[in-house]
Amino acid sequence: MAGLAASLGSGAMTNSIADIRAADVLLVTGSNTTEAHPVISLEMKAAVRKHGAKLILIDPRRIELADFAALHLRQRPGTDVAVFNAMAHVIIAEGLARRAFVESRTENFDALAEAVKECRPQWAEDLSGVPADLIVEAARMYAAAEHAAIFWAMGITQSTHGVDNVQALANLALLTGNFGRPGGGVNPLRGQNNVQGACDVGGLPNVLTGYQSVADSAVREKFENAWRAESPLPAKPGLTVTEMMDAALDGRLKALFIMGENPMLSDPNIHHVEDALRALELLVAQDIFLNETAQVADVVLAGASFAEKDGTFTNTERRVQRVRQAIEPPGNARADWQIICDLGRRLNPAPNGLHASARVRPLTDWDYAGPAEVWDEIAALTPSLAGISYPRLERAGIQWPCPAPDHAGTPILHREKFTRGLGKFMPITFREPVENPDSEFPFVLSTGRMLEHWHGGTMSRRSAGLDSLVPEGEIELHPADGAQMGIGDGDSIQVESRRGAITGRAHLTDTLPRGMIFMTFHFAESPANALTIDAVDPVAKIPEYKVCAVRVRRLN
Repeated sequence: MAGLAASLGSGAMTNSIADIRAADVLLVTGSNTTEAHPVISLEMKAAVRKHGAKLILIDPRRIELADFAALHLRQRPGTDVAVFNAMAHVIIAEGLARRAFVESRTENFDALAEAVKECRPQWAEDLSGVPADLIVEAARMYAAAEHAAIFWAMGITQSTHGVDNVQALANLALLTGNFGRPGGGVNPLRGQNNVQGACDVGGLPNVLTGYQSVADSAVREKFENAWRAESPLPAKPGLTVTEMMDAALDGRLKALFIMGENPMLSDPNIHHVEDALRALELLVAQDIFLNETAQVADVVLAGASFAEKDGTFTNTERRVQRVRQAIEPPGNARADWQIICDLGRRLNPAPNGLHASARVRPLTDWDYAGPAEVWDEIAALTPSLAGISYPRLERAGIQWPCPAPDHAGTPILHREKFTRGLGKFMPITFREPVENPDSEFPFVLSTGRMLEHWHGGTMSRRSAGLDSLVPEGEIELHPADGAQMGIGDGDSIQVESRRGAITGRAHLTDTLPRGMIFMTFHFAESPANALTIDAVDPVAKIPEYKVCAVRVRRLN
């Protein structure tokens, strides 16, 4: 979100899923869409098969979307910026930029032009391995399209240069004026069904609801007054997940409340994570299953699953939708909002037991009647959500921004102007990954997902049907690499990095290039994140999951 917000003022998907079929060109990078976002991939396939769209795929692996691609650029992992900058070079050098759009709706073009002046396709080929002629063809194809849309996911954001990657892609869209109309825009695909919603309502360390910055004194004053705060709200952003682990280890963080997350399997360098969690004075885990993190917690609180509670979620296209309770939670499990409110009452009780009846409650009042009242308070303090209410959501989902009750919602962002006013070109300089292969660790490891399982496998691996389809994690490597090391398909092998080692079964496949290892992170028996590096993007603080150096050997 940080990269796109700096370029446009908003970090959300600009267009709707339905818009995909209106695109002439789809540029997909860092997204194994058929595995991680299968519904959206169906729209992409339909755009190609039924509507004649051309697909440009930029991915080191030959994923399923490659079968639908007009062009497939297979870059060396971690060299995304080199390819994107070279495409920008071609667009500018060949006069393919839409000058009227650039002049009327953007700023900082000259700085971008200077930054990519030497980023010729051959330079990018030398760094990335992508043939220069393919880079030129991709740039021309994207720039020539009347409606061209860019899609990406964690394949480019889970990187030490994730913000750079996103801003380099935004540069391409700004150069070609692909904003404010169907079939265009820049579209980050969120990894979970409500990751967009969690961020929208303040689930980030530097903002309150609707991305209202904690550093803005006017924002803090608004919330202080609304909540009848007795002391000022903090102006300093909180810690990110990776920063929390470091703070726990050095004693700055004493207690941690983890809800619906399993960092003991999903965070990078999990040996570091375990040391951090065990160093805490108090670890509370709130979840629906006793996952790996809950097993090391001091207190475990039983939450309700999606089917056992009312609420809302916001999907990747900014659409707020209702979730309705279907069954009662088992045992002592309760909805998350109920648990949080009970904790709030005990931590900050109302004086004399008095409670407000206003739409926005003071910080001492935790007696919400239900999630609808929680939402009403959010909407009252969040301009982009102000027009959304539970009665409206009973009829249909609504895409924010929706500033008023009579507003229909916003399927396409940035029609007339960008959230920040003018779109800003961001000059980006190529940087190598923090850890590249070398003589000691000659392979590059990249991690990702598969269709059958989800995240840490906490839910999907408890499904007998799904777990029977894929009961264990496999370690993918190229057949030529396997032959060189005497590794056959199905052999037991060990993969080792500077942080740890895991074992698993080899799967030989030519869908990835030589010198690359690929693993999913769904399996506690072979936890890929025992190997990954905890280096982070300097701006977004997102860890590097896609590039680290490993070595491989066959086990007897």
